[in-house]
Amino acid sequence: MDNKTQPPAFPSVDMATFLASSAHDMKNSISLLIRGLDGILGSVDAKTFAAYDDLAQMTYEAKRVNGNLIQLLTLYKIGQDIYPFDPQPVALGDFVELIAAHSAELLKSQGVALEHASEPDLYWDFDEDLVAGIIGNAFNNAIHYTRDRVRLSAACVDGSLELRIEDNGTGYPQHMLEECAGGMRGVDFAAGSTGLGLYFSAVVARMHRQRERCGEIRLENGGALGGGCFILRLP
Repeated sequence: MDNKTQPPAFPSVDMATFLASSAHDMKNSISLLIRGLDGILGSVDAKTFAAYDDLAQMTYEAKRVNGNLIQLLTLYKIGQDIYPFDPQPVALGDFVELIAAHSAELLKSQGVALEHASEPDLYWDFDEDLVAGIIGNAFNNAIHYTRDRVRLSAACVDGSLELRIEDNGTGYPQHMLEECAGGMRGVDFAAGSTGLGLYFSAVVARMHRQRERCGEIRLENGGALGGGCFILRLP
């Protein structure tokens, strides 16, 4: 036996690109799954279909996973400097209405009432897709922690755009408040958190700059509904 015989070496792999490609394939499959779940959810009666709550929960979880994959892919593109960052003037009234419309079915299936408001004739420059991703992630957290109400508002505060997602739950746990204040510190297995959503939100917020000012995110407890409050501020 020839001791010098070695198994063929695997070709060199760019792991980041490999993972991004895998995430893209998973996202496409989950998107098809979500489309099917949404179709079933919209065709049954919540009062008479015994498995409605389970179906709604599966739909919610599938959308949450899909959102995480989109965040990973977006962060990859940002890191590779290939994301087409494109801030444009956005009518906040229309933006808030659109977010509310997209979230209505999900919130309804979870038994959560949505309130939304925006200052009239308020326009702001930002990347609409990225900011919608931040708000979507904040909604997922709000749905998890609220009792039955979520509020989305947009206003100009001290020369910055302030978008707030508030709920009437018990508020954010201490570890999330600390995670937001200290930035992404890694995976917390005890709390079941990777910090991906907050990290994505913080990166996107900082991409929005005006002179020496840049966007930021904050988590607080209290707010208009007395529970958790996610705040995105853009210069």
